[in-house]
Amino acid sequence: MRILIIDDDIELCDLLTEYLTREGYVVLPCHDGRQGLASALADDCDFVIMDIMLPSYNAVDLLRQLRCLSTIPILMLTARGNAADRIVGLEIGADDYLDKPFDPGELVARIRAIQRHGENEFGTQPPTTGTLVADDLLIDIDSRTVSKDNSTVSLTAIECALLHALVKRIDQVVGREILAREALGRKLERFDRSIDVHISSLRRKLGRNANGLERIKTVRSVGYMFSST
Repeated sequence: MRILIIDDDIELCDLLTEYLTREGYVVLPCHDGRQGLASALADDCDFVIMDIMLPSYNAVDLLRQLRCLSTIPILMLTARGNAADRIVGLEIGADDYLDKPFDPGELVARIRAIQRHGENEFGTQPPTTGTLVADDLLIDIDSRTVSKDNSTVSLTAIECALLHALVKRIDQVVGREILAREALGRKLERFDRSIDVHISSLRRKLGRNANGLERIKTVRSVGYMFSST
Protein backbone atom coordinates (compact mmCIF):
# COMPACT_ATOMS: atom_id res chain seq x y z
CA MET A 1 0.00 0.00 0.00
CA ARG A 2 1.25 3.48 -0.90
CA ILE A 3 1.03 6.00 1.93
CA LEU A 4 1.22 9.74 1.30
CA ILE A 5 2.49 11.75 4.28
CA ILE A 6 1.69 15.47 4.15
CA ASP A 7 3.69 17.20 6.89
CA ASP A 8 6.13 20.11 6.86
CA ASP A 9 8.22 18.43 9.60
CA ILE A 10 10.98 16.94 7.44
CA GLU A 11 12.61 15.06 10.30
CA LEU A 12 9.32 13.41 11.28
CA CYS A 13 8.64 12.46 7.66
CA ASP A 14 12.07 10.86 7.39
CA LEU A 15 11.52 8.84 10.57
CA LEU A 16 8.05 7.70 9.49
CA THR A 17 9.31 6.84 6.02
CA GLU A 18 12.00 4.61 7.49
CA TYR A 19 9.62 2.94 9.94
CA LEU A 20 6.71 2.41 7.56
CA THR A 21 9.01 1.12 4.83
CA ARG A 22 10.21 -1.58 7.23
CA GLU A 23 6.55 -2.47 7.78
CA GLY A 24 6.14 -3.11 4.05
CA TYR A 25 4.54 0.16 2.94
CA VAL A 26 5.62 2.42 0.09
CA VAL A 27 5.90 5.93 1.53
CA LEU A 28 5.54 9.18 -0.40
CA PRO A 29 6.60 12.12 1.82
CA CYS A 30 5.33 15.58 0.92
CA HIS A 31 6.05 18.83 2.74
CA ASP A 32 3.69 21.10 0.79
CA GLY A 33 -0.09 21.11 1.13
CA ARG A 34 -0.92 21.97 -2.47
CA GLN A 35 1.43 19.33 -3.82
CA GLY A 36 0.01 16.82 -1.34
CA LEU A 37 -3.55 17.51 -2.48
CA ALA A 38 -2.54 17.07 -6.12
CA SER A 39 -0.77 13.78 -5.35
CA ALA A 40 -3.75 12.42 -3.42
CA LEU A 41 -6.21 13.33 -6.19
CA ALA A 42 -3.93 11.92 -8.89
CA ASP A 43 -4.29 8.43 -7.43
CA ASP A 44 -0.62 8.35 -6.52
CA CYS A 45 -1.45 6.82 -3.14
CA ASP A 46 -3.85 4.55 -1.27
CA PHE A 47 -3.77 6.22 2.15
CA VAL A 48 -3.09 9.74 3.46
CA ILE A 49 -1.47 10.80 6.71
CA MET A 50 -1.62 14.57 7.14
CA ASP A 51 -0.75 17.11 9.79
CA ILE A 52 -3.69 19.36 10.66
CA MET A 53 -1.24 22.27 11.07
CA LEU A 54 0.33 23.10 7.71
CA PRO A 55 1.89 26.60 7.58
CA SER A 56 2.05 26.73 3.79
CA TYR A 57 -1.57 25.73 3.16
CA ASN A 58 -4.75 25.67 5.22
CA ALA A 59 -4.93 22.04 6.26
CA VAL A 60 -8.66 22.23 7.01
CA ASP A 61 -9.35 23.45 3.46
CA LEU A 62 -7.06 20.73 2.11
CA LEU A 63 -8.91 18.06 4.06
CA ARG A 64 -12.29 19.43 2.98
CA GLN A 65 -11.31 19.49 -0.71
CA LEU A 66 -9.81 16.03 -0.53
CA ARG A 67 -12.85 14.53 1.14
CA CYS A 68 -15.25 16.18 -1.31
CA LEU A 69 -13.40 14.67 -4.26
CA SER A 70 -12.12 11.37 -2.89
CA THR A 71 -12.98 8.57 -0.46
CA ILE A 72 -9.31 7.80 0.23
CA PRO A 73 -8.66 6.90 3.89
CA ILE A 74 -7.25 9.84 5.87
CA LEU A 75 -5.48 9.77 9.24
CA MET A 76 -4.73 13.20 10.64
CA LEU A 77 -1.97 14.13 13.06
CA THR A 78 -2.86 16.72 15.69
CA ALA A 79 -1.19 18.56 18.56
CA ARG A 80 -1.74 16.73 21.83
CA GLY A 81 -4.60 18.22 23.80
CA ASN A 82 -6.00 20.25 20.90
CA ALA A 83 -9.51 18.84 20.90
CA ALA A 84 -10.81 21.53 18.53
CA ASP A 85 -8.51 20.38 15.72
CA ARG A 86 -9.55 16.76 16.20
CA ILE A 87 -13.25 17.57 16.14
CA VAL A 88 -12.99 19.81 13.07
CA GLY A 89 -10.93 17.22 11.21
CA LEU A 90 -13.32 14.37 11.99
CA GLU A 91 -16.35 16.48 11.07
CA ILE A 92 -14.85 17.31 7.70
CA GLY A 93 -14.16 13.66 6.94
CA ALA A 94 -10.93 12.33 8.44
CA ASP A 95 -11.25 8.66 9.38
CA ASP A 96 -9.24 8.90 12.58
CA TYR A 97 -6.58 10.96 14.33
CA LEU A 98 -3.39 10.51 16.31
CA ASP A 99 -1.94 13.01 18.76
CA LYS A 100 1.67 14.09 18.47
CA PRO A 101 4.03 12.83 19.79
CA PHE A 102 3.07 9.23 19.15
CA ASP A 103 4.47 5.72 19.07
CA PRO A 104 5.09 4.59 15.46
CA GLY A 105 3.67 1.21 16.41
CA GLU A 106 0.35 2.82 17.29
CA LEU A 107 0.39 4.65 13.96
CA VAL A 108 0.75 1.34 12.12
CA ALA A 109 -2.04 -0.20 14.21
CA ARG A 110 -4.41 2.62 13.29
CA ILE A 111 -3.44 2.44 9.62
CA ARG A 112 -4.22 -1.27 9.61
CA ALA A 113 -7.54 -0.75 11.39
CA ILE A 114 -8.65 1.83 8.81
CA GLN A 115 -7.30 -0.37 6.03
CA ARG A 116 -9.46 -3.26 7.22
CA HIS A 117 -12.53 -1.08 6.92
CA GLY A 118 -11.52 -0.17 3.38
CA GLU A 119 -11.48 -3.86 2.53
CA ASN A 120 -14.59 -4.67 4.57
CA GLU A 121 -16.50 -1.45 5.22
CA PHE A 122 -18.86 -3.12 7.63
CA GLY A 123 -16.40 -3.45 10.48
CA THR A 124 -14.07 -6.04 11.91
CA GLN A 125 -16.68 -8.75 12.38
CA PRO A 126 -16.58 -11.88 10.19
CA PRO A 127 -17.78 -11.08 6.63
CA THR A 128 -21.45 -11.69 5.97
CA THR A 129 -23.50 -11.67 2.80
CA GLY A 130 -26.88 -10.45 1.71
CA THR A 131 -28.68 -7.23 2.53
CA LEU A 132 -29.99 -5.40 5.55
CA VAL A 133 -33.12 -3.25 5.33
CA ALA A 134 -33.88 -0.52 7.83
CA ASP A 135 -36.82 1.74 7.01
CA ASP A 136 -35.97 3.22 3.58
CA LEU A 137 -32.30 2.20 3.77
CA LEU A 138 -30.91 -0.76 1.87
CA ILE A 139 -27.49 -1.96 2.97
CA ASP A 140 -25.88 -4.32 0.49
CA ILE A 141 -23.23 -6.22 2.44
CA ASP A 142 -21.76 -7.90 -0.66
CA SER A 143 -21.00 -4.64 -2.47
CA ARG A 144 -20.67 -2.60 0.75
CA THR A 145 -23.04 0.11 -0.47
CA VAL A 146 -25.88 1.98 1.18
CA SER A 147 -28.95 3.20 -0.71
CA LYS A 148 -31.76 5.51 0.38
CA ASP A 149 -34.84 5.69 -1.84
CA ASN A 150 -32.84 3.98 -4.61
CA SER A 151 -30.08 6.63 -4.43
CA THR A 152 -26.59 5.74 -3.24
CA VAL A 153 -25.49 7.44 -0.02
CA SER A 154 -21.79 8.30 -0.01
CA LEU A 155 -20.34 7.17 3.32
CA THR A 156 -16.79 6.81 4.54
CA ALA A 157 -15.53 3.38 5.61
CA ILE A 158 -15.88 4.34 9.27
CA GLU A 159 -19.45 5.56 8.76
CA CYS A 160 -20.34 2.32 6.97
CA ALA A 161 -18.87 0.31 9.84
CA LEU A 162 -20.86 2.31 12.37
CA LEU A 163 -24.09 1.94 10.42
CA HIS A 164 -23.66 -1.81 10.19
CA ALA A 165 -22.81 -2.10 13.89
CA LEU A 166 -26.02 -0.27 14.77
CA VAL A 167 -28.40 -1.79 12.23
CA LYS A 168 -27.45 -5.38 13.03
CA ARG A 169 -28.51 -4.56 16.61
CA ILE A 170 -31.57 -2.54 15.61
CA ASP A 171 -33.58 -1.19 18.57
CA GLN A 172 -30.76 -2.17 20.92
CA VAL A 173 -28.49 0.29 22.70
CA VAL A 174 -24.90 -0.09 21.53
CA GLY A 175 -22.19 1.28 23.80
CA ARG A 176 -19.62 3.75 22.51
CA GLU A 177 -16.81 1.35 23.45
CA ILE A 178 -18.35 -1.39 21.29
CA LEU A 179 -18.80 1.02 18.40
CA ALA A 180 -15.19 2.19 18.73
CA ARG A 181 -13.92 -1.37 18.71
CA GLU A 182 -15.97 -2.40 15.67
CA ALA A 183 -15.73 0.82 13.64
CA LEU A 184 -12.35 2.28 14.63
CA GLY A 185 -10.58 -0.92 15.60
CA ARG A 186 -9.38 0.59 18.88
CA LYS A 187 -10.41 1.57 22.39
CA LEU A 188 -11.74 5.02 23.11
CA GLU A 189 -9.39 7.40 24.84
CA ARG A 190 -10.38 9.71 27.66
CA PHE A 191 -12.43 12.64 26.33
CA ASP A 192 -12.36 10.99 22.87
CA ARG A 193 -15.31 12.26 20.79
CA SER A 194 -14.48 10.39 17.58
CA ILE A 195 -17.56 8.16 17.66
CA ASP A 196 -19.85 11.09 18.45
CA VAL A 197 -18.51 13.14 15.53
CA HIS A 198 -18.79 10.23 13.08
CA ILE A 199 -22.35 9.54 14.28
CA SER A 200 -23.23 13.22 13.73
CA SER A 201 -21.91 13.01 10.16
CA LEU A 202 -23.79 9.75 9.56
CA ARG A 203 -27.03 11.30 10.79
CA ARG A 204 -26.57 14.27 8.50
CA LYS A 205 -26.00 12.08 5.44
CA LEU A 206 -28.85 9.66 6.13
CA GLY A 207 -31.37 12.33 7.10
CA ARG A 208 -34.47 11.55 9.12
CA ASN A 209 -36.67 8.53 8.56
CA ALA A 210 -40.03 8.49 6.79
CA ASN A 211 -41.75 9.67 9.98
CA GLY A 212 -39.43 12.65 10.29
CA LEU A 213 -37.63 11.17 13.31
CA GLU A 214 -33.94 10.67 13.97
CA ARG A 215 -32.80 7.24 12.82
CA ILE A 216 -29.98 7.08 15.35
CA LYS A 217 -30.98 7.93 18.90
CA THR A 218 -28.57 9.04 21.59
CA VAL A 219 -28.70 7.17 24.90
CA ARG A 220 -26.99 9.57 27.26
CA SER A 221 -23.81 8.31 28.95
CA VAL A 222 -24.15 4.93 27.21
CA GLY A 223 -24.13 5.02 23.42
CA TYR A 224 -26.49 4.98 20.46
CA MET A 225 -29.42 3.01 19.08
CA PHE A 226 -30.74 2.65 15.53
CA SER A 227 -34.50 2.85 15.93
CA SER A 228 -36.97 0.96 13.74
CA THR A 229 -39.71 3.50 14.52
